[in-house]
Amino acid sequence: MASFRIQSANAFEFGFVVPGQTVEEAEIGVKDHAQDLLQVKDLLEKESWREAQKALRLNSALLKKDMYTIIQSKPGSERPQLRELYSTLFNNVSRLDYAARDKDGPQIWQCYENIVLAVNDILSRI
Repeated sequence: MASFRIQSANAFEFGFVVPGQTVEEAEIGVKDHAQDLLQVKDLLEKESWREAQKALRLNSALLKKDMYTIIQSKPGSERPQLRELYSTLFNNVSRLDYAARDKDGPQIWQCYENIVLAVNDILSRI
């Protein structure tokens, strides 16, 4: 008879936070990584799709960790708005990644504009 090991999902994923990172450090990181993420525009304009995807993945991974730290530090009433912005931002990052892979110009620029709007909204709230 086979036995299965079942693990329950935890509400807090420690892999998303940098151990010992302060909220202030995360806020600085968000600002820096958000600007780096927006600089992918130069690569998109040059149609350097592979390089754009690499930069997008690197900067979004760093931004995710910092954003998660900030969201966890906020009072419960502020978290839903930040989670929604987080979701909007990173869904568009994923869509942009796929659009760059497919060289879909209109979709690339639509996603990029959505990323700009989300980043600006996030920066205004932290």
